[in-house]
Amino acid sequence: MKIKDSVIFVTGSNRGIGKSYVKALLSHGAKKVYAGMRDIGAFNQIASEWPEEHRGKVKPVIIDITNEGHIRSAVAQAGDVDLLINNAGIANFTGLIAADNLDSARQEMEVNYFGTLKVSRAFAPVLKKNGGGALVNVLSVASLGNFPVLGSYSASKAALHSLTQGIRAELAAQGTQVFGVFPGPIETDMAKDFDMEKSSPDLIAEGTLKAIEQGEEDIFIDPMAVQFRQDYFDDPKALETQLSNFHPG
Repeated sequence: MKIKDSVIFVTGSNRGIGKSYVKALLSHGAKKVYAGMRDIGAFNQIASEWPEEHRGKVKPVIIDITNEGHIRSAVAQAGDVDLLINNAGIANFTGLIAADNLDSARQEMEVNYFGTLKVSRAFAPVLKKNGGGALVNVLSVASLGNFPVLGSYSASKAALHSLTQGIRAELAAQGTQVFGVFPGPIETDMAKDFDMEKSSPDLIAEGTLKAIEQGEEDIFIDPMAVQFRQDYFDDPKALETQLSNFHPG
């Protein structure tokens, strides 16, 4: 799929990787970008960072991906989409046993898994109507190995990885390509407390678009992600042991 002249919907586009996706899509010649975000109050400030000729190509759309009314409204506004980037996500930095209750784990599953599933189901007919197009899920290296300090987040991203594989098979018949992006630590608000080397969200955005155009379904871009994939396939048990001793601070 080519990015130039395409119409894209990006969830979680007000900051982090989502914000970088919007910028990269514009620079690659996208025809229109729907910038999905829970609060569009900051949209004008974000838009001021883009070249003036790009600003008219972006339409802000209110969407909390756990809110089915928001999702229906987004689909009604964005019936011309041929690329969906499911970027919205949440990390609560809790363990599985040590957490006081299950509230954090439930929230991560509601957003990272069920929210992404709801948006994907809602936009699948739109993609079909517009020729198939593509769908991108932003996962994590934690989809492949559980970081106990992020135990419930890792579990939600593992579920999202399985979801990605499932919808890839289901949507193949309508000609929709499905991609999964597996970043390592990125310079975003989500990872601000991690005292470790991080990669730029712009790097992830640019790498994602390149991989989409090349048809590469499983996307590993930053140095940690590339190494993580190698370690995962070489010896997944050794990687599990390594992650059990991981401490980011």
